[in-house]
Amino acid sequence: MPATIISQINYGTTGLMNMPTADMQRDKTFMVGGNWLNHHATVPRWWYDTWNYYINITVFPWLEAGYLCTGHKAVPVDYGNRSGYWVPSTYGKFVNQDRSFHFRFRLWKEGWWKSWTPQIVVGANDGIGDSANGGSLSYQQNQDYGNGFWNRYYLAITKHIEFECMGTLGAHASWIYSNRFDNKLNASAIGANFRFHLRENGSWLHKAVNGVNLMAEVVPGYTDVKEDLTFDPDAAKYQVNIGLEYSFWKDYINAVVELNRCKYFSGGLVFKVHLK
Repeated sequence: MPATIISQINYGTTGLMNMPTADMQRDKTFMVGGNWLNHHATVPRWWYDTWNYYINITVFPWLEAGYLCTGHKAVPVDYGNRSGYWVPSTYGKFVNQDRSFHFRFRLWKEGWWKSWTPQIVVGANDGIGDSANGGSLSYQQNQDYGNGFWNRYYLAITKHIEFECMGTLGAHASWIYSNRFDNKLNASAIGANFRFHLRENGSWLHKAVNGVNLMAEVVPGYTDVKEDLTFDPDAAKYQVNIGLEYSFWKDYINAVVELNRCKYFSGGLVFKVHLK
């Protein structure tokens, strides 16, 4: 199995930048990371730039679980809260964190039946949030909800193609679903990545290039929300994101960069340890 992608910059789970894939980390892989997020790269709850940090462990070869915290600011009229919820002296400051759990289950391993068969994974982001209102899967059509801001469910399919002395191409397709009133999703996504594996010949250039993993994705567009909590009626149905991951020391220390819609920068660091 080729080396896997590190983590989605928003969710802290294995995948492309925002798109889930069927890649899985090595058994007993522990990851911890953090990112600065441009508000265009986030779900509608964050109409300002923010940050996140997470821990993640692949418990078994077929099960990955993660815990994500995302910072949010005090504002005069909060998203999902009545006006006056925050103390005015805290307006514009980060005062709280949204906490969410994320799970991924591998249903089918790549090449189990035939060499050409892909890998299949199902997963949930923030799938058990908003317990006060029946869980994230409940129909949320007004602004008096709890949390579950990152909520979505998905089916992902991935196939890798090896190019000798060059690298590994990953082809990915997924179906993403969410029923939140501000983030309704029921659409497909496609993406690809290419991780370089140039032949080792002692050259510094080959060693440097072999740390690069290029990524591109076409994903359902999030509904843009302005500071006054109004929605952007012209938000794109789909958006194209590009980025890269770079491994500085094998796969233990990694930088992840995203250009959301090919122009809005987000980035962070991921530290990985193999416990087995």
